[in-house]
This record gives sequence, C-alpha cells and structure tokens, in this order.
Amino acid sequence: MLKKQTVWLLTMLSLMVVLSVYYIFSSNGNDLAFVNDGQETATEDAVPATQSEEDIEVENIENVDSDELFTTIRMEIQDERSRKKSQLTDVVASANASPTEKDEALQEIDSLEELSVKENLIQQQLLAATEYEDILVRSDGEKVHVHVKTEELSNTEAANIMQMVRDEFGRDIVTEVNFQPTGK
Repeated sequence: MLKKQTVWLLTMLSLMVVLSVYYIFSSNGNDLAFVNDGQETATEDAVPATQSEEDIEVENIENVDSDELFTTIRMEIQDERSRKKSQLTDVVASANASPTEKDEALQEIDSLEELSVKENLIQQQLLAATEYEDILVRSDGEKVHVHVKTEELSNTEAANIMQMVRDEFGRDIVTEVNFQPTGK
C-alpha cells in the first residue's frame, strides 16, 4: 500500500506537470516554449579543435516568460532524476534482485549524481565568469544542451561554452548552445 507521503508527492508532481504544460501552451500565444524563429538550427558539435569560431552558429530562442522557464525545466529534470533514483533504490533494496542487478542500479545512481554535479558545475562556472542572467545545462546522455539567457551570444562565447562542456564531459560529447533574449 502506498504511504500517505508518496501519494501526496505523486499528486503534487502531477499537478506540476499539468500546470507546466498549460503554462507552456498558453504563454503569450506561443505554441511551444522553445521556438525556432527561422534561423539556422542550433549548433551541434563534436567540434574538433581546428574548427573556426565563424563556423559556430547559435539559435535564438524566443522570449517566453524566461524568468520562470529555466527554473521550471530544472525542476522537471530534478523530479525525473529523483523518480529514477527512487526506482533504482527500490531495486537495490529488493530481496528479489540479483547482485548483478543491484550493482548496475548502484552504478546508474552514481552516474545520475555525477551528471547532476557536472551540469551544476558548468552552470556555476559560467554564471561566475560571465554576465549572463541565467544558464541551463542539461544532458540527455548523447548530447549536452546549454541554454543561455542573454541579449546576444557571439560565436566566440559559444565556442568557449562548448570548450568548457567538452572539458567537463569529455571530448566526444555533442554540444548544443542556444541563447534566449532577455527582453530588455
């Protein structure tokens, strides 16, 4: 039987998801939170060190009440990872799971925590070193997405961000850098 706290948590998470979807689809007449406004697609890169900064393109993301957007995305990512960790912790605690399954679950928990630490580290380093209003770094395993809230993002700045991501996540990671205008 589910505990009262678990039911409450699931209810709150469901409410948050419903409100997030409503907010995204009803904000300022935009259909989506991130809209490509006709410019080239975002830079994807397993950029070799020889690529010039002129070859790097940055996608402009339309301003969608950006004060709350990054926070909402961070919360959704954190909730999803917490659910995944909870499921993996259940596997570790299960008497029916084999030692191999338990070991794999522990390794996956460690990798989720390491991923969160790397994302937070890059966000904090960029916020401390630059004048960006906000930065969101998220990884989906194959690609690292970096969203920067700034009025303009030059090719040099995008290249520096990509280099920082490669230094932290490894040279073979594909990086996507986008910026969202601040609306000042």
